[in-house]
Amino acid sequence: MIGMVVNRPTLSRWESMYLPGILIGLKITAGHFIDHLLGRKKVTMQYPEEKWPMPDGYRGAPTLVKDEEGREKCVSCQLCEFVCPPRAIRITPGEIPLDSPYAKVEKAPKEFDIDMIRCIYCGLCEEVCPEEAIFLLKDYAITGLTRAEMVHDKDKLYELGGMLPRPIHKWDAKK
Repeated sequence: MIGMVVNRPTLSRWESMYLPGILIGLKITAGHFIDHLLGRKKVTMQYPEEKWPMPDGYRGAPTLVKDEEGREKCVSCQLCEFVCPPRAIRITPGEIPLDSPYAKVEKAPKEFDIDMIRCIYCGLCEEVCPEEAIFLLKDYAITGLTRAEMVHDKDKLYELGGMLPRPIHKWDAKK
């Protein structure tokens, strides 16, 4: 294979001193400096009080949500666990007591853990959930000091997710 020769343009004496490039760069820097002094441009964001707005299609960290009455939406179907590519979700199914008014439901999760270090924020768990129990946060600042802090258990997931007022299929006696 033969290489291609690229002829470089010959520079004038003025251009070879690189002075025009330096002056253009100083002009841009001075313009930013003046804009900052006059308050026309905001340079620093005061994090964590201020955060970047998230676009509509942003897929954040998965959380669990409850209904208006504080009941769990999750029925331990384990579809989210099976569809999770990095295997970040672990569910241990449990039973609802027979004396409960909601004994019609077959299962409720005894344990529900999501390892946020392994999670790739793909959103497949939200898409596959038949009961709309998993939702993705619009927050990008999920931190922890140890690996153990980054494994969110069921209580932490409900704390992050909160309540979502939507109809839940599992509490409907007609279904």
